[in-house]
Amino acid sequence: MAVTVHIPEYVEDCALVAGEDLAREPAFWLAHLLLTVGDPSEDPERYGVGTSAYEEMVERLGNPEEPWPVLRVPFDGGHTAYVVYANFEDLNNVDFFVRHPEWGRLGYLGQYGADEASPGLSWTELTVLAEAAQDKREGLTDGSQRLLLLLPMLGDADMPSEARPMVAQALSRCGIRSDAADELATALLGEQEPDGEPRWTVTTDNPIAVCSSSNSPRRIPLALGITPGQSQALADAFNGRR
Repeated sequence: MAVTVHIPEYVEDCALVAGEDLAREPAFWLAHLLLTVGDPSEDPERYGVGTSAYEEMVERLGNPEEPWPVLRVPFDGGHTAYVVYANFEDLNNVDFFVRHPEWGRLGYLGQYGADEASPGLSWTELTVLAEAAQDKREGLTDGSQRLLLLLPMLGDADMPSEARPMVAQALSRCGIRSDAADELATALLGEQEPDGEPRWTVTTDNPIAVCSSSNSPRRIPLALGITPGQSQALADAFNGRR
């Protein structure tokens, strides 16, 4: 039986269900990544995923007649990152945001769909969230799954050399054929921009890093309007500081 998820600050009059069970299927990971930052027309067989399984997963993730799947990544300080497959009758979006129960608002990381907005995470933030210590809250607990779930939000000019092997390893652990994982990781991470963008900086006004990309929701501090203490707690959580 599907578990209902309630997000008070999110879209009204939509049915949300926990989607972490999808993470057991390699078809989910391939669909999630190709539908956002990859090429959905690629042959799934080359990555070790059956065509029928891939097509069924794509249909499930975009079905407006079903409750919207929600996958969660709990991290330090009581924060949670959410990924929601928002399926309206006339459009499909994948929404990425962060929430804390005391905020009374959402901190939007970005979106893929009709109005794409990204990046929403630096490499440091992505890896910290993927590797954050687990607690008893509901959501994904596997570091590789957490990394791949939030990977579409990545955008950073300062990528370390270990980024591609880390992503390739996560892909392999999540069921992508090992001899194709490196190639897919390279495609998903893309080429570095010649102008050295995007950059992440912290201003004197807020401890949460902002992004230089004009298409990023994080051109302003995430969850703008939360208290200074809440902003500092989120900044610490994003940087692995306890």
